Amino acid sequence: MSIRHSLLSLLAEGDRHGYQLRQEFEARTGGTWPVNIGQVYTTLGRLCRDGLAEEVGKQDDGSVTYRITPAGKAEVDTWWSRPVPRAAPDRDETSIKVALALSSPGVDVLAVLETEREEILRALQAYTRAKTRIPDHPTGGELARLLVLDQQIFTAEAQARWLDHCEQRLAATTQGSAR
Repeated sequence: MSIRHSLLSLLAEGDRHGYQLRQEFEARTGGTWPVNIGQVYTTLGRLCRDGLAEEVGKQDDGSVTYRITPAGKAEVDTWWSRPVPRAAPDRDETSIKVALALSSPGVDVLAVLETEREEILRALQAYTRAKTRIPDHPTGGELARLLVLDQQIFTAEAQARWLDHCEQRLAATTQGSAR
């Protein structure tokens, strides 16, 4: 997830301080991905260092207000116009865990698969329950939350299917080597 581009997109709408950026990010993503305030300020520091944002004032409470620069606006416009790269897929801990379990002595791979499946099913139930709390005609943050929940459900369903596939492949491989 690009916190960098997310913060730039929010700054493109107007000057904000870090806490406002954090609140707005969480509201716009339906509260699904909480972001650490330290990460917000670290990212803002890098944006300033890279000439994409600048400090424009300090409040009495010490909070700093930031503004997007023309270079930052150009970068966020480019981000909107390009697809998210798929060449280097995200590291999926479940996939890594299963792959390592296959080659680790003494690990019950089927038990690992079952443990992961149980967690995925628990998550699916939680996502589905969360969807029931969203109105039938959502707007704004509710719509964002609904779309993010839909994505999480689709991803969890795909992972559950993949775990089933792993189990079938493992069974077929075991049967083939027993002959």
